[in-house]
Formats: sequence, structure tokens, C-alpha cells
Amino acid sequence: MINCEKCGLVPVPEKDLPVELPKVKNYQPTDSGESPLANISKWVNVKCPKCKGKARRETDTMPNWAGSSWYYLRYTDPRNAKVFADKKNLKYWTPVDWYNGGNEHTTLHLLYSRFWHKFLFDLKLVPTSEPYMKRTSHGLILAEGGEKMSKSKGNVINPDDIVERFGADTLRLYEMFMGPFDQAIAWSEEAIVGPRRFLEKVWRIGQQVLKQKNSSGLTLPGVPVGTHTVQNYSVSKLLHKTIKKVSEDIESMRFNTAISAMMILTNEMEKKENLSQKDFKSFLQILSPFAPHVTEELWHGLGEKKSVNLSTWPKWDESLLMDEEIKIALQVNGKVRAELVIQMNMPEEDIKKKALTNQTIMKHVAGKEPKRVIYVKNRLVNIVL
Repeated sequence: MINCEKCGLVPVPEKDLPVELPKVKNYQPTDSGESPLANISKWVNVKCPKCKGKARRETDTMPNWAGSSWYYLRYTDPRNAKVFADKKNLKYWTPVDWYNGGNEHTTLHLLYSRFWHKFLFDLKLVPTSEPYMKRTSHGLILAEGGEKMSKSKGNVINPDDIVERFGADTLRLYEMFMGPFDQAIAWSEEAIVGPRRFLEKVWRIGQQVLKQKNSSGLTLPGVPVGTHTVQNYSVSKLLHKTIKKVSEDIESMRFNTAISAMMILTNEMEKKENLSQKDFKSFLQILSPFAPHVTEELWHGLGEKKSVNLSTWPKWDESLLMDEEIKIALQVNGKVRAELVIQMNMPEEDIKKKALTNQTIMKHVAGKEPKRVIYVKNRLVNIVL
């Protein structure tokens, strides 16, 4: 487009298209805020296609949305001086597995970036027709009154102040513990104390473990020596359940429930006088993405040379996920009337006897002879009258 004082905004004649941009030696911004192209007088000053009078080319040739719509492609090959990215790199890294951003970008940025990417795909410059495989949005952190944070309202929380008072790990942990990842949550100065106390508890447990030279205790029957002891067996079971939950919750971005599970685990850990270093190290590994600083300190304190972030993510033991006792439903003619706690792998006949002698069930049976007693393993007993 060409700006003419007399004719206004005039399009460049079709015969003169495409307009080639000149080489720019100086990319420093101008005093007026215009593009660096405005400083190249030979290119910017032209005649108006209509009146042939003095005119200027439009220098705002590419809006910032265009640049922010395809920057992720450059990440695949950031030092390439010839093309924006090598095709081998693009084929290896794209499409983006997971694109997360604020709610304010869900519509426009997604629209523009997909349009830009498809344009590049049509030119055979990118190997995929879609830029992203998955898109998620995180919720806003609101001010304590529930309003959106704004400098003009004076309700903005300065993260530097929070780090100074509570520590970086506390801030990081609290932001993930506030609520569901995709929902807007109001900031609470009082609530941040909870994550701080949790980290203090982790530190205390860590100091206790550091004092222990060796874990002691009687070996459990049928369990390899050095694996789990009587003192820490219950903690080990809960630890492996927590490893599984945290691993799955991280993948589904349920950070708040992952942290809650780790809080429950530390409550049990704190009760044990003799906690194994192996179990505590596994706990530090699953906590490290949420609280990297305190876990790194304790990790090295336990004799590890490399960073906890370079360690292999712990795997849960399926055998430790099963409960010794489970609760099953007791039904009479298909309607739940009571519950029964049984031992895992308890013989079926023993379970049926317990069900028939349950006080609540006996009231509903009222002395009648059952036609059938059906047992669905680890789920229910149905007494058919």
C-alpha cells in the first residue's frame, strides 16, 4: 500500500507486484516507532499511482502476529543462517506435541498460527499440515478479591516479593496447588502458608534420613533382603501408589492432586523413625519438578553427585499397589444394603459366610432361604431370595 496526502491509501498497481523489500543495514527502531524501513528514503519515497504526487510506501509490512505465529519452527534449528530451519530438523521435531498458553490466545493466536503454518505447508516448506498435536489453556491467577490483576487497579502480586518472603519453591508449588490447571483461581496470601509448611516438613524428614547411616529392621517374609522392612513397608506401599498417581497426574496436568498425594505421603513418612534412603530418594525424584531447589539440596546431601533432574524417573511396583484389605458391596436382590471389609484373596466360601452373617443383611433376608449367593471377585456379594 502507498500513503498519499491527496488520495489517501492507494494500492500498489498489480503490474508492480510483488513489492521487494530492500536490504536493511540498521534494524534499530525509529524515534517515531515506525519500521526500520522508514529510514530507507530511496525505497519509502515514491510517486502516487493515481495523482503522481509525492507519497510514501506503507512501512508496517508485517504485524507482530505474523512473527509470533511461526517462531516455534525456528526452535528446531536456531543457528541456521541460510534457511529458517532445515527440513530434516522440521521432520524430526514437528508437529509440536503440546502447545499450552493463556486463554486470551486460544482463538486468535491459534487461528493465525494455523493459517501461517498451512501457508508454509502449501509452499512445501514444512512437512506437516497442522502445527500442533494438542492445545491446552491455563487458567488466570486472579487478585485476592477475584478480579483480574491489573496495574491500574493496584492489585498485582509481585512474584519477587513472594520469593523473598517464602522462597521460590513455595511460590512454584503454590501456583500448581491452587486448583485445577485450566481454571481461574484467586490468589490467597493465607493459602501460600500450606505449601511452605509442606516443604519445611520435607526438609525435616530429609534431615532425619541424613542422620541414619543404615536402615534397620526385620525383613518381611517373602520379600528380598534390603527391599522393604517391617518399619518402612507401609510407607513403601504408599510411596509406590504415590509414584503412580504423580506420574499419571503430571501427564494429565492435574498438578494439584499430585501435590496433595505427596502431602499425604509425607504425613506417613513423618511418623516413621527409620525411613529408608531408597524410599526417600524416590520421593525426592517425584517432588523435584514441583520443588527443584529443596529436592536438589537433599539429593546431594544423600551422597548423589549428579542432579536429581538427570536421574531416572522412579517406577512403581505393581505388587505394592494392592491393598491387603478391600471393601465390597453386599446386595440383596441386586440392591446394595451393606458393605463388607475382606482380606485380599480370601476364599470365596468364607466371604459368602461373612456376607450371610452380616447383621444388616440378616435383617433384609429376614430368615428366608437364599436361592443363590453370587460373588463377583473383589467387588460384591449378591444374595438372591
